[in-house]
Amino acid sequence: MADGDVEQAVSFDEAVVLVEEIRRLRSELEKSKARAAELAGLALRDPLVGLANRRSFLATLANLIARVERYGGPAAMLFVDVDGLKAINDTFGHVVGDKTLVEVARLLVASVRKADFVARLSGDEFGVLLEHADELSAWETALRVVETVDDSQFCVNGTCLSLSVAVGVGTIQAGDTPEAVLARADTSMYRIKGAGTARPAAAQRRPRAISRQGAERY
Repeated sequence: MADGDVEQAVSFDEAVVLVEEIRRLRSELEKSKARAAELAGLALRDPLVGLANRRSFLATLANLIARVERYGGPAAMLFVDVDGLKAINDTFGHVVGDKTLVEVARLLVASVRKADFVARLSGDEFGVLLEHADELSAWETALRVVETVDDSQFCVNGTCLSLSVAVGVGTIQAGDTPEAVLARADTSMYRIKGAGTARPAAAQRRPRAISRQGAERY
């Protein structure tokens, strides 16, 4: 075998090794990308109920505000507070409390449109973003959420619990910030939760959804 043939054979072997190494590196890169995407998704989801978390909610709300500013059209947010979660935790334990939150999350998703964005904001608080929904439509959705939760049958280990929520509405306007919308909806929810038989001024011109602890529904 001539010296040139030996050099050519060695170069070919090196090329094969190099190709295999490139393939291995590409495979590792794809695995790393998939893992990074998985971790990014986990960072935006609530591990207990499987919904988007507060961080994801605020980012989605910011995008919705931008669309309202650019294209116009109505949009709103629902602020949902679970009634009596502390009492459930104290009486039945946190495992049952967690199952309660999972059930409320399921009922929320079932109560709204597929295009609506549902998230868990904190311990017993959830948010829903309603695009192409004016204030009246938002209150109608809020009432539907309240009634769906009220009418639900939720039993754990042979014990059936009565679930209820309070829901407030905050409309989304051009120039808003996510924090401003969240604050308006939060204030609306607390007015309803603590209203008793009182009728907030907003309820005089829009249907109202209130918690079971409140008075009549409008």
